[in-house]
Amino acid sequence: MSTDITKEIPEAAAVPPPGAAPARQKKVPQGHRRLLTRRDRLTLGLMATLPTILHIALVWVTALASIALAFTTWDGIGFDSIQWVGLQNFKELFEQNPQFWPAVQHNVIWFVVLIVIPTPLGLFLAVQLDKKIKFSRFYQTAFFLPVVLSMAVIGFVWQLVYNPDTGLINSIIGANEPGKYIDWIGDPDLNLWAILVAASWRHAGYMMILYLAGLKGVDPSLREASAIDGASEWQTFKNVVFPTLRPTNTIVLVVTIIEALRCFDLVYVFNGGAEGTELLSILVTNNIVGESSRIGYGSAIAVVLLLISLVVIIPYLVSTFRKERRA
Repeated sequence: MSTDITKEIPEAAAVPPPGAAPARQKKVPQGHRRLLTRRDRLTLGLMATLPTILHIALVWVTALASIALAFTTWDGIGFDSIQWVGLQNFKELFEQNPQFWPAVQHNVIWFVVLIVIPTPLGLFLAVQLDKKIKFSRFYQTAFFLPVVLSMAVIGFVWQLVYNPDTGLINSIIGANEPGKYIDWIGDPDLNLWAILVAASWRHAGYMMILYLAGLKGVDPSLREASAIDGASEWQTFKNVVFPTLRPTNTIVLVVTIIEALRCFDLVYVFNGGAEGTELLSILVTNNIVGESSRIGYGSAIAVVLLLISLVVIIPYLVSTFRKERRA
């Protein structure tokens, strides 16, 4: 009897028994809905294409053009005046240019000073600020402020400090009187070191921020375990904290080498890179933009500077990619 009723009323069989969970209803497909309109796709395409074109044109094309021009002579007037000379520019650079090797020496001195003085100072400041002392935010801002300023502005500021007549240093030591002047900028034995003081003043704040970021990533449990074992604060830093800063130390080394190679504007503002402050970047500018307009010769110096940079950058990139693959 119940079977007949079920056959006659099929809807009754679809009613779930009391207490049973309701059956899930299948969603009716509504078709593919486009999330991006044609205008959105056009905007995204322009946002991705324009920066790529500018990067290729301003970085890769100019770099490859500099490498090609390094084997030529060109005064910059008309492409028909370009002449192929092979390795003649490099031969003249290494054997006949009296400013080249002093410039290389000054770049090396620049790197050694930056790695010996402001880098440990930046690490010391970072360790102190990591202790969450009072007014730590104010100190971070004060020490990092020189990094925000452009190197040209820093050069103008330190020119006032080194001024022979009214400069701060000569006024303090009493060397601002006739016959007692100390020419910090014009003296070839002093100007490079004077500029390095200004560069170190800026570089210390940069290193402080890098090391402070690295210290924030140190596991606090490591310090707690070291304190439980009875280690002093110096022993904890030397044996526990500093070894964990190895990735930060690698970044600091690469950044310092790049800063030592790219230093230009600070020196150029001081005295144009003359009289004891010759640098490779200054030689490139003087030969390409200067009165001589020896673009091929200046490009050869730029290629040497590029090769020195790649010696440092390539091993860093290789080690970074290996770490990412292992991770």
